[in-house]
Amino acid sequence: MLAYALGWLTGIIFLFVGKDDPDVKFHASQSIVFFGAVSVVNIVLSVVGSLLGVFGIIFSLVGVAVGVFAVVVWVMAMVQANNSGGVRAGLPIVGRFTAPYADRLADSIR
Repeated sequence: MLAYALGWLTGIIFLFVGKDDPDVKFHASQSIVFFGAVSVVNIVLSVVGSLLGVFGIIFSLVGVAVGVFAVVVWVMAMVQANNSGGVRAGLPIVGRFTAPYADRLADSIR
């Protein structure tokens, strides 16, 4: 559950701290992949929105929607990790997209 606490930042910390536990590595990697992607999307939306002037409000609204979605997934991920006892489980809603990348990232840390 703590791997999701501060998004990709705690994901990075727990990826190395829990490198001997495959379930901790999976949750940490999943946190890095999902919240890292959300961060990149929000940065791109902000940059493009600032370049478009008045039409940038649309990108700002999309950025807010992405942020709300990320908060919902964040809460659901922490609840699911707590309820499953830390056993490997995909993120709610987006788990099937992030799990393959999380597995590869977790396997790359020895």
